[in-house]
Amino acid sequence: MIDNLSLALTHGLMLLAAWRLLRRPDLDSEAPPPRHWRARRSTPPEPPAGA
Repeated sequence: MIDNLSLALTHGLMLLAAWRLLRRPDLDSEAPPPRHWRARRSTPPEPPAGA
């Protein structure tokens, strides 16, 4: 009895958490990345220290 109850409770909580995460409105937004990410991406990579 305890095993079934604990399995049902934990799986129910995981289902609730997944449902709440999928219902978030910011999942549908396609906002551009922040400026600090774009600035880092535009700079060329530095050569390795041993080269």
